Amino acid sequence: MQQANTNLVIRNPFGTMDVPAPDDADVMDYAAIATLAGNADDVNAAAWASIAAPSDPLEGAWASRWNGGADPTIAGDTPEAWKTGHAEARMIGTRIYLRFDWDHGRRHGLIDAAREGSRLVGKYINLTNPAITRPWIGLVVDTIRIDGCFPNGRLDFRR
Repeated sequence: MQQANTNLVIRNPFGTMDVPAPDDADVMDYAAIATLAGNADDVNAAAWASIAAPSDPLEGAWASRWNGGADPTIAGDTPEAWKTGHAEARMIGTRIYLRFDWDHGRRHGLIDAAREGSRLVGKYINLTNPAITRPWIGLVVDTIRIDGCFPNGRLDFRR
């Protein structure tokens, strides 16, 4: 059987489904009101991961965690509970792509964000359930911490 040539171009470096319209009006509206201070009082300030930092300040392995929604596929999950996993960051030009998992690698997500200095502005897609997309902003605090939020909660990265 021969596969059809769809001329599909994938933007992200992971070869997965792309985040649809990562710079749309919903993202820009959320970015205009969402703030992250990056200070010592932030919920992501305390060390909760131990991923060795490679020589690149952003690309490479990270740990991830999110809250603010209950994953119906995880028994007993609540919006307040942190869902933790592994992540990888890759840069293409001024864009950062963060692919991450949770539920012991059974669920996957992707963030496509523009880098504006230390601020990241973009969107998240749940690759396991692509109907779920959310605006997301991040703050690169340093080489071991990226604070992130979406309208319902947090989606952070640590090394």
